[in-house]
Amino acid sequence: MASYSIRLSLLVYLAMFITSEAELGQPKETKLTLHFQDYSGGGGPNATAVQITGQPNGLLSFTKFGAIFCTDDPITQGFDLSSTEIERAQGLYVTSALHGSNTHVLISIVFTNEEYKGSTLEIQGSSAQFERVREVATVGDTGKFHLARGLTFETIHHDAAIYHAVIQCNVTILHY
Repeated sequence: MASYSIRLSLLVYLAMFITSEAELGQPKETKLTLHFQDYSGGGGPNATAVQITGQPNGLLSFTKFGAIFCTDDPITQGFDLSSTEIERAQGLYVTSALHGSNTHVLISIVFTNEEYKGSTLEIQGSSAQFERVREVATVGDTGKFHLARGLTFETIHHDAAIYHAVIQCNVTILHY
């Protein structure tokens, strides 16, 4: 009797899953190129990334093992800072390699533009911070985005004098 109940439960669940997928139709593919406008600012008032542990004399220490940074970067459509903001990158970076070459990234990309407002992409993983192109896992999503995949970060501009970097993010998203 228990075996019959289990089989019936599985059949009902499978029928619900197939019905849900059929109602949604085929997923759409959206490819986005996003530009993180990162200002570490030496800890100044306009900084969008600040070190929250191990900060000696206000100088940022991106290569110090155990350093933790909090970020709230504007993300724009284009390379220029004056380009339209479409989302925010909010989260943490932790320098996780003893030799300082890797950070562990925990970021929520929170969409603020009308088309995708309220949707998020959740990013987590190891990032070789001094490599030009890095791939980091998309581990979750909300709102209009489902099944996000293929996310890369690429540093395309760095100006140490004004503590500004532009990090291009390329992502492919399958959604309904």
